[in-house]
Parts: sequence; structure tokens; C-alpha cells
Amino acid sequence: MGRQLWVLLLLATLGLVLLLHFPARLAAQPSTAGGPTEIRGVWITANDMGVMRDRERMRQTVAQLAELNFNTLYPVVWNSGFAYYPSRVSEDRGLQTFTYRGLQGQDILAELIETAHSHGLLVVPWFEFGFMTPPDSLLARRHPGWLTRTQDGGLTSISAAGKVSWLNPFRPEVQELITDLVLEIMGQYDADGIQFDDHMSLPRDFGYDPFTLALYEKETRKPNSKAPSTASAPPTPQDPAWLKWRADKITAFMGQLRKAVEARRPGAIFSVSPNYYDFAYKLQLQDWLTWVRRDIADEILIQIYRPDVESFLPHLSRVEVQETLQKIPTGIGIMSGQRTRPAPMDLIQSQVLAARERQLGVAFFYLESLWEQSGEPREARLEGLRQLFPTPAPRQRRARSSPLSQPAAPASLPNQPGTPPPVTPVPGTAGPGNALPARPLPLPPPLPSLPGAFAPHAAPPQPTAAFSAVLQEA
Repeated sequence: MGRQLWVLLLLATLGLVLLLHFPARLAAQPSTAGGPTEIRGVWITANDMGVMRDRERMRQTVAQLAELNFNTLYPVVWNSGFAYYPSRVSEDRGLQTFTYRGLQGQDILAELIETAHSHGLLVVPWFEFGFMTPPDSLLARRHPGWLTRTQDGGLTSISAAGKVSWLNPFRPEVQELITDLVLEIMGQYDADGIQFDDHMSLPRDFGYDPFTLALYEKETRKPNSKAPSTASAPPTPQDPAWLKWRADKITAFMGQLRKAVEARRPGAIFSVSPNYYDFAYKLQLQDWLTWVRRDIADEILIQIYRPDVESFLPHLSRVEVQETLQKIPTGIGIMSGQRTRPAPMDLIQSQVLAARERQLGVAFFYLESLWEQSGEPREARLEGLRQLFPTPAPRQRRARSSPLSQPAAPASLPNQPGTPPPVTPVPGTAGPGNALPARPLPLPPPLPSLPGAFAPHAAPPQPTAAFSAVLQEA
């Protein structure tokens, strides 16, 4: 009996020593037994292209992520009005005058997917800009009629990328372009899905172009009424009926896009990374909870970029988060830092552990700030990430299809014209009748970091009093 007691005391002592010396590792064990594998992702942005475009650096980085037990990569493929991969859709339409390739001439996306899969990681290409585009992009210049407006006729809003314009999500031509780009990736690459973020939306101040107002008037006019419903004055941006009509239109398009993706690549993950719901719906017309309820989204990553734990925690317990978690894999987007605003590892660990305690996965914005541009020693950052994910959590690949086509022919939405409208060549650019040879794209400039501005796919900081007033008004 005395020997058994001695053994029990020894085991208890060893357990206490482990708990004291490795608290983060023990607390970070996956808590999703019996359910879907938790998401452990990272976004790969334009800032990360210095690494991604170099074949050897890309391979080393993917191997490092695999060693750290990540399981999902979200590489940017649509940003600033052009494609970050060799795109027939974009180039044939004259939307870019170059072919985006790596420093060794390689197809970056193809090699990233191949390398990631060899290490057991999923790759879900990310349409970062969605309906957003720079006002001086070839896309905006070739198709000014595709841009929507504010009530005072404005064409731009301010983001961390500077002034941006918004493609009209209600126009068939815009829907066709996005659909053709998405299906090109689904047909041309062995990707595991496709992701859209908070820019697959429209700021509520937009939608006052003649096309949209006429469509709204037509669809909301009372039966037998000859008087236009918008004859007196257009609705205010926050008008509930006007807000819902626009949000429902975006939802309908996303439903069609989901069906098109499923037809092209059965089992592909249809991922969405929105802002928290009140903000997304009231200010961005993005009704992502309805997308979940209608089985449009297969995966949700909610962007909760906060500078402390106190403002971070309340968002994890929101009703819509809990509802989504009961239905599909759900995670939280966590800011791992920006070049001018690094995030300390202790804050990252606290936020990740808080999410995982609630059965939520995580994804980090963005790769460069995980350990390279972090403001902390590289090895210390790597060790901090190892403590978060001490054991592997491989995700099962869902996407299965017939042999990939190289390249895939553009495909349009159901009931939409199959041939894009003719484009008017812009002097000095490539396009029908004045094609220029494809050339590699130079390294993109760093993403701007403006005081108080959103990151290119980030949710806002903790609301100020003025911002809270806007939400209450909405």
C-alpha cells in the first residue's frame, strides 16, 4: 500500500511540474474531438509575394508552417483589379497587361498548391478585393459603367488601400466576371476551395447609380402603380427596405456562385471571411448569416482584429457565432501584426486560446507578421506558435473532380449571357486589337498602414463613440 501511495505521489508531482513549465502547450490541445478538424490557417497577402514568388523561399515557408502544425493556406488571387496567377479571363478581357508569375517564371499558385499538399496542408485561394477595385485600375477605366455610386454621385470610398471604387454587384456583367474568374481557378488548379471576405459586399452608401435605382424601382413598385417609387427622392442609405433589397441581391448572387463552384468542383470548400454580423449587414450589406442558413457557406472565419483581449472576447459569444459553429467549421480571424503595428506573441496566444476554448478555429492575418516582420525575435515567435499547436490537426481534403483542364474556359452564371460585352481599348494598354506581350509583374508595393484605417481585409478596430452612433442609427 505504501509503495502504491509513493507512486501516486510521484505521478502527481510530475504532472504539477509539467503544468508549471508548459501551461500554454497543455492548454492548447485541440478540443474538437468527434467534430470537424479545427481550422489553423494563415492568409498570404500581397506583402507576402516577396516570399511566394521565390520558389525556394516558398518551399521553406510552407515546410515551416507544416512543422508548426498549421493546416490551411489562404493565398490572395484577386487584388487591385487583377489576378495573382496566369489568368486567361483577366488578360483576354484586357484587364491586365502582364502575366503574374514567380521569379523563376513559375505559376506561383500551382507550385504553392503542389507544395502545400505534399505537406498535408489545404489551399483555399482568396478573392481579397471582391467587388472592390482601385479607381485607376484597368478594370475601372475600361468599364466605368460597371462602377456604382454614392447618393451625391461619388465613385470612391476610403480604405487602407487608399481610395477604392466598387463594382456594381447587381450588374450581370460584374457577376459574370467574378464567376468566370472563380471557375477559372476551380478548373485550372487543384485548389481545395475558394474564399471571399468582407469585400464581397457593398458599403451601404453605394447603389445610387441609374442601373441600380431603376432596378429597385421596377422590383418594388406597387402593383398597378404607374408612379415610379423613387420619383420623389431615393431612399437613404440606412433605409431598412433599401438595405435589405441590396443585401438580398448579393445573397442571391452568392447562392448562384456557390452552385457554379459545386458544379465545377464537387466538394470544394466555399469559404467566407466576413466582419462581425452587425457591422457586416448594417454597413456592408453582407448578410452572411443567411448564407450559412441557406447552405451557401461551408466555412466561416470571422474577422475580429482587436488590440487587446477585453475587446476581443465579447465577439466570441455572439449568438450568430454559436449558431454558425453548430453547423459548419467556424473560426476567428486574428491579427498577427502589421509592419507598423506589430502584435506581441502573448496577445496572440491569449486570443487564440480564448477562441479554441470555445471550439473555434483560427486564421492569422497575415503570413509575414507571424515570425518575420513581428517586432520580436524570430525564434521566440516560432516557439510561441509551437506552443499554440503542439500536435498535428490535418484537415481532410474535400475537393474531388475530373482531371483539371489547362486552362479552363470561362463559364458564366446560369441565365446570363455567355459572351462578355465588347470592351473599348484604353490607349497604351493591352486588349483586343492592341495586345501587348505578357511580362512578369514586379514586386507589389507594401500594403499601406493608415492610422485608424482598416487593413485590406480587416474588420475595424474597437468602435469609437462616433462609429457606435452609426451602428445604432443603422
